[in-house]
Amino acid sequence: MPDVRLASPRGKWLLLTTVLGSGMAMLDSTVVNVALPRIGHDLDANLAALQWTVNAYLVTLAGLILLGGSLGDRYGRRKVFVLGVVWFAAASLLCGLAPTEGVLIAARALQGIGGALLTPGSLALIQASFHPDDRSRAVGLWSGFGGIGAAVGPFLGGWLVAGPGWRWVFLLNVPLAMLCVPVALRHVPESADERAHGRFDALGAALGAVALALLTYALIEARSGSLAVALTAAAGCAAAVAFVYVEKHRPDPMLPPDIFASRQFTAVNLVTLCVYAAFGGFFFLTALQLQVVAGYSPPAAGTALLPTTALMLLFSAGSGALADRTGPRLPLTVGPLLCAAAMLLMLRVGRDADYLTDVLPALLVMGAGMVTLVAPLTAAVLASVDTARAGLASGINNAAARAAGLVAVAALPLLAGMGPEAYRSPAAFDAAFDRAMPICAGALLLGSAVAFRLVRRPTPDCLRPECRTHGNVAAPPLEAGDRC
Repeated sequence: MPDVRLASPRGKWLLLTTVLGSGMAMLDSTVVNVALPRIGHDLDANLAALQWTVNAYLVTLAGLILLGGSLGDRYGRRKVFVLGVVWFAAASLLCGLAPTEGVLIAARALQGIGGALLTPGSLALIQASFHPDDRSRAVGLWSGFGGIGAAVGPFLGGWLVAGPGWRWVFLLNVPLAMLCVPVALRHVPESADERAHGRFDALGAALGAVALALLTYALIEARSGSLAVALTAAAGCAAAVAFVYVEKHRPDPMLPPDIFASRQFTAVNLVTLCVYAAFGGFFFLTALQLQVVAGYSPPAAGTALLPTTALMLLFSAGSGALADRTGPRLPLTVGPLLCAAAMLLMLRVGRDADYLTDVLPALLVMGAGMVTLVAPLTAAVLASVDTARAGLASGINNAAARAAGLVAVAALPLLAGMGPEAYRSPAAFDAAFDRAMPICAGALLLGSAVAFRLVRRPTPDCLRPECRTHGNVAAPPLEAGDRC
């Protein structure tokens, strides 16, 4: 029986450790977009390199996050968490010292591996260590502090880019890790899942990551129309087919196909794919639009995005409580509609855009839409499967959101007609941005239609989320299923 009490010194150290660890990954997911123009300028990188700066991290994170949770259950959650923190910090150091765009992209892929180890591990440590009477409050504090980190991330990133330089966006993780690791080794108890058995699905994880990487490459480079791109796309499709085949025939698959027998689970994940594709494209392009076209400094661009995450941090818990009464169908239908309206309002943001009249209204509507849908989406995922599979279902949903975001970052510039040097030309980027926002709005409308048509009210005794406060715009919160 877990026995660490939240009020004890050990409990406070444990909470600090998990907040620091997950905060590293969450900060990184929100600050990098603000740094992209300066990275491109300093490394003389084209738009494709900036896309890969974002997507190299997402490819390995989305492809390996389910495996990362399983490794912790088998070999020890503290051990794998500490390994993830050290790995993430080492890769961050390499990012900060990268002399070329190629080295930066490779280091970002390594960062994603570290993120896949530490992200599920931080919540698992809380679930496995705290006394049942304190667990919900500990999870609430963990998710709340994580939300604060997500909210201040873009501002912090903008300040670092404008001050000591974009490299400190990555180098900042090193001192955080140097604080986190000793505390974890001294104060966090080790735990593992005695029921974990069977072989790891390393082949499935590798095939999933390879398929994502190849398809992402094909989308980013598709404008060249070369034979290499066509062959890469074919290889990516083949890897995806092989992934499905392996998962269907392995005794212990990373992603059991039978979990999609739940119509509700399948529907909610389709909604997730639609809305987080739109979010991924929106935040990638908006950080560039504010700096390249509107002329904002990096700190101003980072601060401009604060209202969206602040609204989520303040009101996500209330939204989840309201969805408990109404069911998920209404918020999952209305939320994407509000976000689609925000995308269209962003068409007002052009050269010398005024923040109060042009930018802020769109971001407030965006925040309202995300508040409306994110917490109910998580609740619907947990309610659609058996309690024993809640952690797996949450992990799949989180990975689906990140995969949708990386595909959007790869495909949206292509669909909007952005050339390799578009971000260097305010006029060219503005025209492409105006074509991209309606595409994002269309994805949200599709998600709303799927929710209205397929999502239904869950049973009254279903599992409820413990992460009630949430501020991460990159993916829905992870939840653990074992709460005894």
